[in-house]
Amino acid sequence: MPQIQLTPAQRKDHRADAHHLDPVVMVGGDGLTANVKKEIDAALNAHGLIKVRVFSDDRTAREEMFKTLADELNAAPIQHIGKLLVLWRPQPEKEKVIDEDRKPGPRDFKVLKFGRPGQRPEVKTLRVLGNQRLTPGGNVKRAKPKPKTSLKKRSQT
Repeated sequence: MPQIQLTPAQRKDHRADAHHLDPVVMVGGDGLTANVKKEIDAALNAHGLIKVRVFSDDRTAREEMFKTLADELNAAPIQHIGKLLVLWRPQPEKEKVIDEDRKPGPRDFKVLKFGRPGQRPEVKTLRVLGNQRLTPGGNVKRAKPKPKTSLKKRSQT
């Protein structure tokens, strides 16, 4: 897979975004193994922009790793500074799952509570759950009224 080509302005923006990031993957003495590539691929899918720390003193080997990662993982090489490599790949679109059986969540309403004349009304935020309703007086009530008799008494009649 070819690596992603970016303009210098895009590369500059990604460098600025990566400044505060910590390295997500560390490449040890074994070098670039299949498991390390797999972890870097997973991190790119999860974050998009990542830093990789390479514990190798050989600069040419680090440059080779940088090019290899960019080519094999279809990522854009952003920066190689010291022992840190910065890679970017656009994150895949997440598929939204719509649950048709889902019930509506809680709703927040702002209610004015009037006090004495001449004073400002107090603004209260009330949370109304799915089985509740808001009365004209600003109280929260159950949506369905409670039965007047218990189940036991209803079964006897």
